[in-house]
Amino acid sequence: MDRFQEMQVFAAVAQDQGFSAAARRLGLSAASVTRAVAALEQRIGTQLLIRTTRSVHLSEAGQRYLEDCRRILAEVQEAEDSAAGSHAQPRGQLTVTAPVLFGELFVTPVMTGYLTQYPDVSINALLVDRVVSMVEEGVDVAVRIGELPDSNQHAIRVGEVRRVVCGSPQYLAEHGRPQHPQALNGLPVVATTATGQMRNWPFLEGGESLIVRPEPRLVVTANQAAIRAACLGLGLTRVLSYQVANKVAAGELEIVLADFELPPLPIHVVYQGGRKAPTRVRSFVDFTVNALREHPSLKNAALLHEMK
Repeated sequence: MDRFQEMQVFAAVAQDQGFSAAARRLGLSAASVTRAVAALEQRIGTQLLIRTTRSVHLSEAGQRYLEDCRRILAEVQEAEDSAAGSHAQPRGQLTVTAPVLFGELFVTPVMTGYLTQYPDVSINALLVDRVVSMVEEGVDVAVRIGELPDSNQHAIRVGEVRRVVCGSPQYLAEHGRPQHPQALNGLPVVATTATGQMRNWPFLEGGESLIVRPEPRLVVTANQAAIRAACLGLGLTRVLSYQVANKVAAGELEIVLADFELPPLPIHVVYQGGRKAPTRVRSFVDFTVNALREHPSLKNAALLHEMK
């Protein structure tokens, strides 16, 4: 293999965290992939990947080299696209990440529409409820919910969501509608560890922070399960507004304690490279921004208040 091919193989192994997985994606034998990485390490004179019987991960030198590899590979791809006159027709592979439920409800339809319009592009979607390192995991575009840390990445705001407390009409008819967050202390509650606020539910009262610690009757690890339990009348739950927008619109859930909600959380489409980003990245960002900004559940989270 030439150096360019070795860089491609190394980047694939680093992304897939394994030689066999990278070989399958590249259409090569595992032995060929192993030899390519070994030849690369021998020529450079340092270990790039640390192998164990169960895992493969980057060394410190490998992390630095991976960043350079991805930049060089992206620039080569862009140069080829430019030479071929393909700026008007994106092609190649994109890696996209988003939270699980948001990805299922909003990003998957966007990806489907984009791939239909651009048949020469393929997408690898990482739908996970954790903040993915775009550099370390080779992510081109990320959809983030919440305030963003300072970084060199470009971000475009596309909407907002709120942290809402909701319950079924049957539940509210039986237990009453709480008028103050402290009333949650005596009410059945369904908590989800996916929000990171299972025990402490923060609110705002008169501009001051108010923390309530309800005792949940049911604790689940997925927001969908908590929402389902709330729809069945087991208790109140606290999730993000987009996660229950359809349930609220259908009358299956009602929002309570809206006057005590925290400020809305912004939603951003984040990408690397700016104007130097490959055509497929820029076109996907534009497509995603336009689609998400038009979605009624994300345009103005305050609309949910009118449904309560």
